[in-house]
Amino acid sequence: MNKPPNIIISCRKVGKVYHDGSRELVVLDGIDLDVPEGELLTITGPSGVGKSTLLHIMGTLDKPSSGDVFFRDENLRTISSGKINLIRNREIGFVFQFYHLLPEFTALENIMMAALNKGARKKDCQERAEELLAQVGLSERATHKPGQLSGGEQQRVAIARALFNRPAVLLCDEPTGNLDERTGAGIVDLLCNLNTAAAVTLVIVTHDDSIALKADHWVALHGGKAEVRK
Repeated sequence: MNKPPNIIISCRKVGKVYHDGSRELVVLDGIDLDVPEGELLTITGPSGVGKSTLLHIMGTLDKPSSGDVFFRDENLRTISSGKINLIRNREIGFVFQFYHLLPEFTALENIMMAALNKGARKKDCQERAEELLAQVGLSERATHKPGQLSGGEQQRVAIARALFNRPAVLLCDEPTGNLDERTGAGIVDLLCNLNTAAAVTLVIVTHDDSIALKADHWVALHGGKAEVRK
């Protein structure tokens, strides 16, 4: 199946069903969704509607029960797990509600840790991490550990970490859900600036319609279906 040339992620008739004994729970029911490259798309809906499930499927962290997901021209259902891993590691960055920073390491070390563990040169990793800390406005907090950072600062470190490999798309699952309103607004502004200045494609899952209003495209989930609102 061909998809438009500027679509980075495409879902076609994506379904997700969970089984608990004889009980069947349909979370996603034939979702059609396109993510245009370089744009900001939000996915909204109440808790339990399947927003995170859909995001995980789009990011190759989960598989659909039915349907197809395309990344650029690749149908993820028909390629090897090794190639899927390459796409996930090189092309996709993840930001979650909880920051998942390593408490014993500094902000700088948290950002470059994954690359160091894969054998990258420390000098190169440090230069990239310092560049990213400056980008998210935390250069002066480089040597601080997570326990010495506010929630908003920890989320900025998590965003910098997600950008380390220069991913084509950043998938954000309730990135402001653990923050107060003012701090959350700052994180949203940072993500929007990254989308504009760094041309990073963004998909943000949120329950906050005010965030959705900032997006190029707004998709609302309800009853396993997707409604395009913008």
